[in-house]
Amino acid sequence: MSNIRKAFENGKTFIAFITCGDPDLETTAAAVRAAVENGADLIELGIPFSDPTAEGPAIQGANLRALNGGVTVDKIFDLVRELRRNVKVPLVFMTYTNVVFSYGAEKFISTCKRIEIDGLILPDLPYEEKEEFLPICRKYGIDLVSLIAPTSGNRIAMIAKEAEGFLYIISSLGVTGTRSEIKTDLASIVKVVRENTDVPCAVGFGISTPEQAKKVADISDGAIVGSAIVKLLEKYGKDAPKYIGEYVKSMKDALR
Repeated sequence: MSNIRKAFENGKTFIAFITCGDPDLETTAAAVRAAVENGADLIELGIPFSDPTAEGPAIQGANLRALNGGVTVDKIFDLVRELRRNVKVPLVFMTYTNVVFSYGAEKFISTCKRIEIDGLILPDLPYEEKEEFLPICRKYGIDLVSLIAPTSGNRIAMIAKEAEGFLYIISSLGVTGTRSEIKTDLASIVKVVRENTDVPCAVGFGISTPEQAKKVADISDGAIVGSAIVKLLEKYGKDAPKYIGEYVKSMKDALR
């Protein structure tokens, strides 16, 4: 069983997303540790990209600040090596295919293995084109996490059947960002997932309050939060880890 699957074994899972290098990598490391200490079961580490098509204003801004601050893939690999001295929860990279291609897919994914990254999420990789990365991920034991959108329709069963690690269910159409309410019929999507796989599924995009987190986790296996955490980093800068810890605790408490 992969480490990612293990993260879903103890009740509802809280997944925190943090953009690497916003405002700097030291703060990223402190934010990750604060999230884990306060109950985050899995961390998504965003590798900044200049054209993050799935992201809303908050995470786009974080990407730009990080890139302007001089963040590189190699520096992020070093960050993970440092985190792995005492962070034991699964770590997953979320980035774009261009980042992996330009680094060299084999080199990128083999390094993920060496530094103990557990999975890879590529939101701009269509299900039909995943063969470009899947064999390399399997070679190195990295879960290639699939996404299911409200528009996936009759492809949901197909995607679910071949899922690895966990399934990322996108709550709403459009880009990432906090939303006042989620109108998608998530229950029917999760029903199809359950009929086709025992791989756990978590819901992301638009979740920012404990009430929303509980609502989606009641239907699925967990909640994913990104923009709300990234906004704390934008607001508090180097002081953000303390606030992130408090926020994660409130979210995880709601899932319990």
